[in-house]
Amino acid sequence: MNYDEVIVNARKSIGKYCKSCVVCNGVACKNQIPGPGAKGIGDNAIRNYEAWQKFKLNMDTISSNEKIDTSISIFNKNFRIPVFAGPVGAVNLHYGEAYNDASYNQVLVKACSEAGIAAFTGDGINDDVMVQATAAIKAADGIGVPTIKPWSNDRVFEKLDLAKDASAFAVAMDIDGAGLPFLKNCVPPAGSKTVEELKQIVEKCPAPFIVKGVLTVKGALKAKEAGAAAIVVSNHGGRVLDQCAATAEVLAEIADALKGSGVKILVDGGIRTGVQVFKALALGADAVIIARPFVTAVFGGGEEGVKLLIGKLAAELEDTMTMCGVHRIEEITRDTIRVLK
Repeated sequence: MNYDEVIVNARKSIGKYCKSCVVCNGVACKNQIPGPGAKGIGDNAIRNYEAWQKFKLNMDTISSNEKIDTSISIFNKNFRIPVFAGPVGAVNLHYGEAYNDASYNQVLVKACSEAGIAAFTGDGINDDVMVQATAAIKAADGIGVPTIKPWSNDRVFEKLDLAKDASAFAVAMDIDGAGLPFLKNCVPPAGSKTVEELKQIVEKCPAPFIVKGVLTVKGALKAKEAGAAAIVVSNHGGRVLDQCAATAEVLAEIADALKGSGVKILVDGGIRTGVQVFKALALGADAVIIARPFVTAVFGGGEEGVKLLIGKLAAELEDTMTMCGVHRIEEITRDTIRVLK
């Protein structure tokens, strides 16, 4: 099987909303929710993708012809490439009946771990979603990141115990999940968190804590104040707020604000190739998260599909580094790209 065959296979089982497009740019699904689309008029996912196209590469092949190293180390774990699979929830609702949250995470976590990266897993109304996700991470020797919704802190603490039992190497909260309908009427209240509430979570977290869903410098500094070990520059794929900024548009200013702080910076939103991974690193990210293409990979090829996607991203990143004259991830700096006027 090759990756083109994975895409074709996915179209047979992925349900009626996602089209398993060759270019996953948000155009075909637009504002279909349920489905992989974005909120409101549906252009946020499209703009996430298009914003990366505004940056172009500075080719430089007057360089030593040495081996390219695409690996990174984060939270004392080494990974093949600076890419993580993103969390996906309500798999049945959005992508069809071939997988549910439990079976999807089992395939994704195992395949990612075996291929040298890690997967973020999702959360849901049913507590068993987190139980099954952390069980998959435990089976992968802790190589996975359970992502907890911003429930009441007491409920969050219960889920942190599951992460601890799984020996997860990091734990995340998609704080922008506050915009999801099922969180709005929770008792006790769920949704937005104060800095103090986040501090309480960080203190109880058994591993480095990642705040996912930061889109401004102000938000990044709040996450830092709360003690977050990392943030994810993310607008939740455009699914929680219409007409917000694309992640590529704000990444550089957030990275500049956190420079020297020790807080790791991840970014998601429309990143689809190793070339775009390179651009994100040049703008200041330490790593990226990719979600929707991994859904296609699972539905189209199971574990093999996931590994083919990771291999594709690794090859694209390595080729881009070669042609831009850099040999290690830390050599990818702002001067390796340019902005189109």
